[in-house]
Amino acid sequence: MMEGVMERSTREDMMFVDKGIMAYNQGKVPFTQEPPFIHVNRVIRNEEGEILAGVNSMIYCWRILAIDVLWVKEAYRKMGYGARLLQELEKVAKEEKCSMIHLDTFDFQAKGFYEKNGFEVFGTLENCPPGHARYYMKKEI
Repeated sequence: MMEGVMERSTREDMMFVDKGIMAYNQGKVPFTQEPPFIHVNRVIRNEEGEILAGVNSMIYCWRILAIDVLWVKEAYRKMGYGARLLQELEKVAKEEKCSMIHLDTFDFQAKGFYEKNGFEVFGTLENCPPGHARYYMKKEI
């Protein structure tokens, strides 16, 4: 019989779990970078300081860059801001000797944009959210 009481985790609990999986992963495939996580976040501002576009990403454990969020304010889309952010990420990824960049996007977001910038689909999650698809994409460096 299984033991233990299930409860909501605290921030400290989350960090404990993260450290546990990191130790396990490193024991199986040694990390190739230190520190194991390097945040690569950028924004583009106008002269008034307003954010027009931004990207949140991270180089993790084995010199792989994962894009979490890339966003461009609606009025500034199709003006090159997204491509500029991707170019910056690729520059940083090359400087850090990364082997690839990966991300996910929905069918109602930017699949075509990423394809125009050299990304390819390597997996699709259908009906996520219902009636739509989620695409997993990568770009080898």
